[in-house]
Amino acid sequence: MADRATLAAYERHGRRWARRRPAVPHLVALARWVDTEAAPGPRIDLGCGTGGYLSALGAPVVALDAASAMLAALPARHPAAWPVRADLEALPFRREALAGAWARASYLHVPPARLALALAHLHHALVPGAPFAGTVTEGAPGWRAPDGDDCPGRRFAFWAAPDLAETLEGAGFRVEDLRGDGEWLTFRARRAVTLPDYVAPGLGLLVVGINPSPRAAATGVPFAGPGNRFWAAARLAGLVPPGVDRDPWTALGCGTGFTDLVKRPTPRAADLRPKELREAAARLERVVRRHRPAAVCIAGLGIGRRLLGASGPGPAGTMGGRPAYVMPNPSGANAASRLEVLVEHLRRAAGSGR
Repeated sequence: MADRATLAAYERHGRRWARRRPAVPHLVALARWVDTEAAPGPRIDLGCGTGGYLSALGAPVVALDAASAMLAALPARHPAAWPVRADLEALPFRREALAGAWARASYLHVPPARLALALAHLHHALVPGAPFAGTVTEGAPGWRAPDGDDCPGRRFAFWAAPDLAETLEGAGFRVEDLRGDGEWLTFRARRAVTLPDYVAPGLGLLVVGINPSPRAAATGVPFAGPGNRFWAAARLAGLVPPGVDRDPWTALGCGTGFTDLVKRPTPRAADLRPKELREAAARLERVVRRHRPAAVCIAGLGIGRRLLGASGPGPAGTMGGRPAYVMPNPSGANAASRLEVLVEHLRRAAGSGR
């Protein structure tokens, strides 16, 4: 949820602070790129403040901010904008509702460990191919109050360019440009047709698939195939409540997250290239180290062998410093592994981090 200290600072000082921050010409041009590249439909200014960039985003445009003091300034300045008070970490939009997104100095108020999940919410709300651009603060990675802040009380996430690029790509965005000037990182990206990482602090279990199927990428649901037995096994193993099916958001709320070894969707895992698999292994290691789940479950004996040298299902050492477990692939194509066997493996995987 929104950082309370930062939100309180904007409620107290935000409008006065914003008056001293006119729109920056090269960022106005970047916001116009979002408008130019977006398909017909609503664009969104995420963390719109008093609306300095709204006119560059075309119409219709959603003006979203967590601070009511900021939104109160909009009717006089931008009467056609659709104001929405909401949290960047819990966007209130249906799937594929938005055609483009702009975020000038807003996601910098999301703690680094929670940015991936905030961006997964945005991925959910954008149409495939939608442009997304914005800025965050550049600096030694961390979460802290900036020195000499003229809107006191705020806290910022500071990012190094490689970490931000990897987080964007893990959240399902294709980065087209990312550059820094020592103070700001400015990025231009597009919403890719893939699964975002469903990750957050405090996970009990991180489930790793090989790569998304086309169906999973289109629906936003890991293990989405009609014959895939993951969700049935997860219910019986107690990872999600009875009745929950193909709902990664509920699973995440219950402590189970998801990522993939490779983000590129293919009809068959055999279609992946060896280079993709080598590069993805290093990314997965960093994801685990960044989010530190209690345990990691690799869903597939083949990638278990590749990543951990596992000779079969069961505990397989560590991944990113966390206990790792390898289980059979729950795909319906793997009929040799019965449902009750998958249930037992998920139970054991979840228990391996305790």
